[in-house]
Amino acid sequence: MLVKKQKKFSFIFHFEKDVKSGLTYNRNLYKGGILMEDKNKTQSWYSLAFIWGGSMVCVPSLLIGSTLVSGMSLGKSLLVGLIGYAITVVIMILQGTQSVDLHKPTVQIAKQVFGEIGSQRIISIILAIACLGWFGIQTNVAGSAFANLLGLYGIRISVPVSSIVWGMIMLVTAIYGIRLIRLINYIAVPYLVIVCLYGLFEALSGQSNHLLQTYQPTAQLSFFDGLAVTIGSFALGAVIAGDYSQYSEKRSDVVKAASVGIIPAGILMIAVGAILAIVNRTSDISSVFMNIGSPLIGGIALILATWKTNVINAFSGGLAIINVFGISKEKEKIAVAIAGGVGTLLAVAGILNYFVPIMSILSAMVPAVAGVMIASYWVVQKGDPAKWSPVSGINWVGIISWLIGAVIAVIPVLLGFFPSVIQLPNQPLIGIILSFFCYLIGNKLFEKQLTKHTVSTKEMEE
Repeated sequence: MLVKKQKKFSFIFHFEKDVKSGLTYNRNLYKGGILMEDKNKTQSWYSLAFIWGGSMVCVPSLLIGSTLVSGMSLGKSLLVGLIGYAITVVIMILQGTQSVDLHKPTVQIAKQVFGEIGSQRIISIILAIACLGWFGIQTNVAGSAFANLLGLYGIRISVPVSSIVWGMIMLVTAIYGIRLIRLINYIAVPYLVIVCLYGLFEALSGQSNHLLQTYQPTAQLSFFDGLAVTIGSFALGAVIAGDYSQYSEKRSDVVKAASVGIIPAGILMIAVGAILAIVNRTSDISSVFMNIGSPLIGGIALILATWKTNVINAFSGGLAIINVFGISKEKEKIAVAIAGGVGTLLAVAGILNYFVPIMSILSAMVPAVAGVMIASYWVVQKGDPAKWSPVSGINWVGIISWLIGAVIAVIPVLLGFFPSVIQLPNQPLIGIILSFFCYLIGNKLFEKQLTKHTVSTKEMEE
């Protein structure tokens, strides 16, 4: 059923909250694959803020901090993190308020700009790529932590082998034991918070203050590259913010929830990741955690945190694959297995070593979706929900607009893999801006055709 898909789709990237803590999707709201409005079901802004804030308390957020500080000062890292998350919050507000107005999740609102088929396919492709990448990264983290932990007890195992072991464990859990992960979730989040705070306390005491004051990065990371890494870490979460906010009562709830939930928690986790990396003289998050309290405490924290998150990544990736390739719902377990298997192979290949370029690619391609949707709802429709209506089939104006923004934005990132060629500055917002204006131009040129598709869709619904 669609309701099940929607539940699972709301856990993307490092969204950490349990389904019961997030939005409740009433089965009675779904009839014939169409989400029906339920204006009686609401959520407070602070409950939404709690969900979004909780999603930032995770290993990927710590990775952002350690990555930024490896190439810039601590102060600059925090500034980049603040600006990056502020931009993310703006996108979340513009996306989330659409769902407040229409009481629909993102994938359904996107039916106007991408078409009914295009919306499902585009967002599913992005989901698949993001989930597979994150599964690989987090499996790599768990594999490294486990290998280091065993090494302390005289058991030698390589990181690739350890990553395979944990990739399989996570995959089997995703297929057969989703209910077990709730228990892991309830344990892992508080445990990770306690370990992080304890590590921060240790880092800020004794001689560590001197290290923080005199720290100079050994590598070089530009401001825009750092911004791309920060935005990329939560880009998809910002685009699909409507999945969480569709039951909020008013637009201001999204503004307050995003501002209070994302920025403080995000900056705190970046600070923790950065400070621990400086004090421990390494950006390797597994090595950093091994030095908190005892290796066993830190190792368990990393494994639990990545385990619970990767179950969601595997589920979401599997469902995305189903939608992209039109696989029947009965083969859901096979799709989940494929998603987890590909993610495990990425971990074995050492995807964690390519964390920066991966985040840069995501920050270039994913926000372009928001650029198209923002142009449609806030400029063409002037923010009036009464003017919204789905487009039948595929809306090529929206898809081409997204592709132009995404492809051009990702070129500087791809050129970075070839140091001998001319390099272009990485501008993480160029995808949004280009897609935004391309859609406005395309909509003006093909306004009659779009109106025709919209009218036909309305007639079919009636």
